[in-house]
Amino acid sequence: MTTYITTPIYYVNAQPHLGHAYTTIVADTYARFRRLAGDSVRFQTGTDEHGDKIAEAADKEGVSPKAYVDRISAMFSDTWPTLDIVPDNFIRTTDADHVATVQNILQQVYDKGDIYFDKYTGLYCTGCERFLTEKELVNGKCPDHQTVPDEITEQNYFFRMSKYQQDLIDHIKGNPDFITPERYRNEVLSFLSEPLEDLCISRPTSRLTWGIPLPFDDKFVTYVWFDALINYLTGIGYPDSEQFKSYWDVAEHVIAKDILKPHAIYWPTMLLSMGLPLYQKLHVHGYWNVDETKMSKSIGNVVRPAELVEEYGVDCVRYFTLREMSFGLDSSFSADAIVARKNSDLANDLGNLYSRSTAMLIKYTGGVIPEPVASDDDTVMRDLARDVVTTYTEKMGDFQFHRALAAVWELISLANKYIVTNEPWALAKEPERAGRLHTVLYNLHETLRLLTLLLQPVMPGTCKKMAKGLGIAEDSPLVTSLDAAGWGGLQAKTELTRIDALFPRMDTKKKKQQAPPKEKTKKKQKQKVKKTENMEGLITFDQFQDLELRVAEIVAAEPIKKSDRLLKLSVKAPEERTIVAGIAEYYKPEDVVGLQVLIVANLKPVKLMGIESQGMVLAAKVEEEGGSRLVLSAVSAPVPAGSKVA
Repeated sequence: MTTYITTPIYYVNAQPHLGHAYTTIVADTYARFRRLAGDSVRFQTGTDEHGDKIAEAADKEGVSPKAYVDRISAMFSDTWPTLDIVPDNFIRTTDADHVATVQNILQQVYDKGDIYFDKYTGLYCTGCERFLTEKELVNGKCPDHQTVPDEITEQNYFFRMSKYQQDLIDHIKGNPDFITPERYRNEVLSFLSEPLEDLCISRPTSRLTWGIPLPFDDKFVTYVWFDALINYLTGIGYPDSEQFKSYWDVAEHVIAKDILKPHAIYWPTMLLSMGLPLYQKLHVHGYWNVDETKMSKSIGNVVRPAELVEEYGVDCVRYFTLREMSFGLDSSFSADAIVARKNSDLANDLGNLYSRSTAMLIKYTGGVIPEPVASDDDTVMRDLARDVVTTYTEKMGDFQFHRALAAVWELISLANKYIVTNEPWALAKEPERAGRLHTVLYNLHETLRLLTLLLQPVMPGTCKKMAKGLGIAEDSPLVTSLDAAGWGGLQAKTELTRIDALFPRMDTKKKKQQAPPKEKTKKKQKQKVKKTENMEGLITFDQFQDLELRVAEIVAAEPIKKSDRLLKLSVKAPEERTIVAGIAEYYKPEDVVGLQVLIVANLKPVKLMGIESQGMVLAAKVEEEGGSRLVLSAVSAPVPAGSKVA
């Protein structure tokens, strides 16, 4: 099997931002996944460097267009290693081989009679670098750039795009997965339901010189899209190389929705004119907004990838973007959201599972993987692992990365609960149950191996650390091939290696989640006192409403130094918060992880033993002979974390 995955080549009129990063992370992750599945993979990205906007930007900076594009293109190529993105090829449209390929194709299409010379009057948007139709305008403006297009009359060369309209419609209808998700396929078919105009593919050198000259008329340069789209062929050595023969038939393009029309209409019709097979798939994703607002240089909310990596770490950024965005829909970035993902999903769920499991193995078996004893008690774990691998493989292949990761986290959640249910610390105290202890420890570490394998395309750096800690070579098929995704691959007697914590928690103050009860006027307070002074401690319904009770899931717990009574709890409610609870005399940290309890969520934060506690856990005080004990409150059935108690 072969895979050819591409990003668009990014226009160098601006520096890399979160949108560029997401597209490229998606392509890199997909490339890594296909290699995991055993494919021969070609992954390409690059920069688009010709056109009006480039010439304008260079002029504003007082430099030549070539000097300008060299500088910005380097910013893109230098950004990808910081995100652990490893393309097989980085192409530039100013490369000599690309210029030659574009001119070769132009001459070929011209000789076929699909390019002609004509006079045209149209509405030209410099931002889009193309002519817009009246139907595309919103209130007389370009919908993307909010500018009034210029009416231009000039002689140019045109590509007979309309000639291939019906062929394209037939192909899209006959290949339902040609454009995904489906909403974009429908959008393209809707556009094609109207007569398609021919495409202006030149600009006169009297207006623009920064472009590839037409091979049949040097008084014109090539329209930037006719130039840029051909990069997908140049990068694999069109027309004669072995790479072209191996990879073109399986080409898959990843783009953002703003460039749907050039990729779904211009490019296929160009290929039809050339007599080439169409690419296999076009994957279209939505926009990244920032705090629900579209990214914009004018309002200063552009998110830079390098800054994200410095603040949160590369694998956190990769995981967050893939887990947070439902591919095809818009999504929103915020500091609170990425911190929540890092602390909850990565530190508490994955990191805590890894550290607890390996710590117990080191403590109870000297860090050596034990031989498991077959048991029917563990079929749930093995069955879920099998189902997760199936779901993961399907969803990753369908570009539903958030669903693939959600499935993996089901396995992580079950493994954390498996620890609580099986209590290895208790098994270790009973020598006659050593076989069961060894089985539990083996199952936990086999789960960690599977997680290392499945998460490798998403978090390659973290998975290298996990493999090292598990005593597995980072290039071992056990963690690099889906062929090893069956249960039981981890070998007994493998020795662990100590590694640092995978994801240290970020200590960030939460905002607006710990608002104290609303203040009451003295008059209202006096009224309530009068109502309750003769009721032997009863409170009114209004007073009860001031308390915000929620269901919280305990995701991590640890003792507090110099205190025999207090535990530090990390809970989801649904946001993550820290609560200091006086339950250490009755519960061990490992006993409470995974439990759902009731908390008072709107108490004013207080510091206990130097730790800010953001709420209170409710417990019942049970009087017994010889003293009393606390029993944590709970709900009778699992509910979403953060559910309010009515």
